[in-house]
Amino acid sequence: MPCELKPRFLVLYGSQKGQAQSIAEGIADEAEERGLFADICCLSEGHKFNLEKESSPVVFVVSTTGDGDPPDTAQKFVKRIKKKTLPRDLYAHLCYAFLALGDTNYADFCKCGKTIDSRLLDLGAKRFYATGHADDGVGLELVLDPWLEGLWEAIREALSKMAAPQPERDGHVRDQRVSSNETPESSATDIKLHLLSLNESESQITKSLTTAASAKTDSLAVLASETGSSVNDLVTVSATDNTGTALKLDSVVSERKSVLTTQSGQTGAPPAVVEASLTRSLPPLSELALNIPALPPPYLDVMLQEATIEEEINAPVSKETLHEVPISRAVQLTRDDSVKTALLIEMDISSHPMAYQPGDSLDVLCPNRASEVGELLRRLGLEDQKSNRIQLSLQKETMKKTAQIPSYIPENSTLHYLLTWSLEIRTVPKKAFLRSLVECTGDSGEKRRLQELCSKQGSADYNLYVRDHNLGLLDLLTAFPACQPPLSLLIEHLPKLQPRPYSAASSSLRHPGRLHFVFNIIEFPACAGRPVGRRGLCTGWLSDLVDPILVHPGKAQSSSTPALPKVHVCVRQNCSFRLPSDLSKPFIMIGPGTGVAPFIGFLQQREKEREENPEAEFSETWLFFGCRHRDRDFLFREELQGFVASGTLTHLKVSFSRDTPEGTETQTETGPRYVQHNLLSHAKDIVNLLLKENGYLYVCGDAKNMAKDVNDTLIEMVSAELQLDKLDAMKRLAGLREEKRYLQDIWS
Repeated sequence: MPCELKPRFLVLYGSQKGQAQSIAEGIADEAEERGLFADICCLSEGHKFNLEKESSPVVFVVSTTGDGDPPDTAQKFVKRIKKKTLPRDLYAHLCYAFLALGDTNYADFCKCGKTIDSRLLDLGAKRFYATGHADDGVGLELVLDPWLEGLWEAIREALSKMAAPQPERDGHVRDQRVSSNETPESSATDIKLHLLSLNESESQITKSLTTAASAKTDSLAVLASETGSSVNDLVTVSATDNTGTALKLDSVVSERKSVLTTQSGQTGAPPAVVEASLTRSLPPLSELALNIPALPPPYLDVMLQEATIEEEINAPVSKETLHEVPISRAVQLTRDDSVKTALLIEMDISSHPMAYQPGDSLDVLCPNRASEVGELLRRLGLEDQKSNRIQLSLQKETMKKTAQIPSYIPENSTLHYLLTWSLEIRTVPKKAFLRSLVECTGDSGEKRRLQELCSKQGSADYNLYVRDHNLGLLDLLTAFPACQPPLSLLIEHLPKLQPRPYSAASSSLRHPGRLHFVFNIIEFPACAGRPVGRRGLCTGWLSDLVDPILVHPGKAQSSSTPALPKVHVCVRQNCSFRLPSDLSKPFIMIGPGTGVAPFIGFLQQREKEREENPEAEFSETWLFFGCRHRDRDFLFREELQGFVASGTLTHLKVSFSRDTPEGTETQTETGPRYVQHNLLSHAKDIVNLLLKENGYLYVCGDAKNMAKDVNDTLIEMVSAELQLDKLDAMKRLAGLREEKRYLQDIWS
């Protein structure tokens, strides 16, 4: 059927790292198989679509990045629809569905998606299908799969209603897309899935899931996810089955039972001898008929030309946005016996236009490890062709509607260059990739297990054995030795190698022409599926790179002058994570471990401002810092004490989680073991500074644990000091976020 004769709908996406784009492209591809025609555009391509005149259903797929920010590709669109001068009926004709991607490890879960969704409703648009909020913190597929499953009938129903207006009894025509008195929430029942710990009983799981299904959308859990508070492993699923009723929980219960069986080795019987693993499943999963995703259509042809070219190993792809700068100094900030190794790196940026302010971050582009690239080449049987030039072209008969040659792969690059600088070979393979790998093995056992891992019934195993262990392509190819994927499949499924972000840890007022950053060397321990531990990709590479010039604590610097290593970096501005422009406003900084990095830049900046403005009124400043041991990993100890001595830092509150407090024999639970304990000890002052003196609060560090614990503590403090219930305390903190006075620079 020609495209113009197929029922049409529009797909719009806003993506930062390609996840939302991939999902949107999958929707467009599947539309072809279902006899529909999907126009697909990025939100940045405003010249290709016009929502003010759009007469077909629209499907949005939008991610959130940073501290609740729109992805780069959606910023202009968000800014445009937020204009208060727009007429309230601008989109009264528009009928849409929305899938928002986010991560509950971050405070403003799905904020960009929620902002667009809400604004579309404000401007008169109506939903034809319930909004989905997919959580990458626990696995997008928990919401994504059922949302996509119900989307198609909803699209067809919307197309039918838009094409066939029905006459009212009084003779007038009424638009049948969505009933005017139907609230957006009434088109679906929100399901709250409590992802219970694996040692809970089967009856507890069933009971909790059943209870969760009847929860209301205005529950405390929803507010918690929107305001950044912690609700133990609570995920909001906004989706329905094809009849409009709540999605059945049978498959979820089945998956959790399977995990319980795997973990305990028993279901009322003696423990089984055989255990499930990455490569082996147990009943009931091993005996189920599987619901596996459709095979992603291949779309690339790859030619390896025999003529070789000279490869510039250290030349990254994005030369136009990255600067190659020398590392002038590297210092180990922790003792050798510390659990974590923290390094400070100083870069000489004097010859490059890289202006920055405290609060900004920098992107560092690192290559894939040479040993892993070599192993992958050997595994693919392409070691002898690593210097051959790659030529990519689109398959003429491809069924992939959105097929295009990846823009991040430069022309005339070699195979070795491609695997070193262009592709993220360590990324956790998505289920679509696993589905494609099924077709690349002739071993029946491997084929079945790969089918299980990508299936709906095997979601628990996928999370347990692949996602949670952060396994990459090489790990899977090692576990499934008969699997022989073609090079084209890797290029189609592996995402772009992304730069790694680090917070600036200096002020250019203190260190003109220099930029500092700090990091812990990340260690991934050995696990099932990865018999040997490994270091983080960028932190391990940086550690090796600066080793010749690294200054260790308590050791004299080498008299030799080795060549300075160079890195490719660019500055990423963070216009909200800034010092208060009003010098009289107090501010509080919370940054345990390397989370203290941006606050060193803040304090260096403030110290210089005090020197240059001796008559100005500067308000008080607080820093809550935490580490394990006073003598092993108290980062920037002397510099912080210097800030206190100069009056730049009014209050320095430090917690040592593994040290015994002075004057005691053991570390007690009531002692300030972590930053949140110190916060509680100063609750009255903190709440007063924030809510009565209009102060600012900055949090930097781990999103998954620290940031959530701090947020919970703040709720407790506000509730106690102002005599508010928990819900009202959460609203007060949400207000601070809206006013940009509660700011976070966090990572997962």
